[in-house]
Amino acid sequence: MQRRALFLAPFFIAACAVSTLANAQKDPKNEPAWPTRPLRIIVGFPGGSSPDLTARAFAEPLAQALGQPVIVENKVGAAGNIAAAAVANATDGHTIGLMINGNLTIAKLLNPKLAYDPHRDLTPISLIGTSPLVLVAPVRMPGVAPGAPAPAVLAAARAAGDRWNYGTPGVGTVGHLAMELLKTQAHIAPVHVPYAGYPQVATALIAGDLQLSLLPPALALAQIQAGKLRALGITASVRSPLAPDLPSLSEVGVPGFNLDIWNAAAAPSTMPRAVVNRLSTLFSEIARSPAMRRTLAQQGWQVAGTSAQGLANRIASDTTLLGGIIAAQGIRID
Repeated sequence: MQRRALFLAPFFIAACAVSTLANAQKDPKNEPAWPTRPLRIIVGFPGGSSPDLTARAFAEPLAQALGQPVIVENKVGAAGNIAAAAVANATDGHTIGLMINGNLTIAKLLNPKLAYDPHRDLTPISLIGTSPLVLVAPVRMPGVAPGAPAPAVLAAARAAGDRWNYGTPGVGTVGHLAMELLKTQAHIAPVHVPYAGYPQVATALIAGDLQLSLLPPALALAQIQAGKLRALGITASVRSPLAPDLPSLSEVGVPGFNLDIWNAAAAPSTMPRAVVNRLSTLFSEIARSPAMRRTLAQQGWQVAGTSAQGLANRIASDTTLLGGIIAAQGIRID
């Protein structure tokens, strides 16, 4: 027995060393284990919306990596700002959000009374996916031939002045701000008409109640392929792999125009930095996996999968760009 114990002793010591090393790697600062309960992802849009689908796509691989369930909770309203405020005010250390551009950039600029400040109360985790918008018009328009190229449609828009309308999902949305920027750079003057959402905008376009709009690729391409809308160009300086057959706006007479929509994960500013870093790594790795790339492409997103700093940089640049439009046009939501 004594010889057997002496024989096994090195293996026991080695096993203990491996266990200690593993624990040290998991928790180098001897901080409390995380997560200790389910992770909650709050989404500010209804079930079946693009942010909701993205959050649910990440839930299972995140749960496998964290060893805890991941629950997606929808808090709908105010263009996602109700959900963003809930994330900003969360103190349980197990709540994050899946958000869109506006929630993380210009929300407070649009509404100074907003219940949270995106730059003070939220911490970037990862930029997940980006997408250009598609400038579309009805197939049949008075004074415009059915097969007329995009430059001819833009020329007709300049001639029409404020007799044309454009639709968006609401005041202060990225679609609204992008169209206001396009008006300046393309020298057109259509009047803004807000709707409840992008599907309603598409319906109004098809009916001829609107002459222009910027739609997400997934929605736009379905209507374009069905012959119900015509594509004029995408809001990028070069063509996008999401819609390689569509020209950039630079190609059709609006040089240098570049504005994406995007989605991202963010946490309360009170979340420990070690936890944020771990989540950032996980979101980036999952987003770049082949399976998730396919899923996000089907949803109309080009994978970014950035670090927390990468998202912070994007927030800063878009806040400057979109904030400039807000200031120039005096746009407010009260």
